[in-house]
Amino acid sequence: MKAIRKLMLATALVAGAGVAAMKNPMVGGAAMYSTKTIVQNAANSKDHTTLVAAVKAAGLVDTLSGKGPFTVFAPTNAAFAKLPAGTVDTLLKPENKGQLTSVLTYHVVPGGITAAMIAAKAKANGGVANYTTVQGGTLKFKKMGAGWAVMDDKGDTGMITIANVMQSNGVIHVIDTVMLP
Repeated sequence: MKAIRKLMLATALVAGAGVAAMKNPMVGGAAMYSTKTIVQNAANSKDHTTLVAAVKAAGLVDTLSGKGPFTVFAPTNAAFAKLPAGTVDTLLKPENKGQLTSVLTYHVVPGGITAAMIAAKAKANGGVANYTTVQGGTLKFKKMGAGWAVMDDKGDTGMITIANVMQSNGVIHVIDTVMLP
């Protein structure tokens, strides 16, 4: 029973704000429905308009609307705004589609990975959970304060701000930083 309570607490705290899996959580002012796909839900979030535009420009709409399951670590508009000036505009140009696809697929991990799974994997591996992305790089997760940090291969760090947004074809975890391969 104690182990179950710890696992439930880890799930509840993973987002830093105490957001656990819940029915139709709000993201970007919109309810997220577990009956909709990753793309359908993200398109309704006012906090993910840059991500949705990038997914469209990279030609990944059909893929992320597919069966899955996928786990997407979804950067917010504010996360994209933290990139150096002009980065997003440059990535969205047709001639940079390959680079954009690489950045976006670096935020996708095959399978449906929940916050509890991240916490359990970290506990079993000395405090760090590593996941290989669709792009081929690695995202690392480590407990930081009351929440969980996500780190890219370069060591840049962001935080999961909303965890376990369940989709019909996977899971979204909202993050506050764009991870770069």
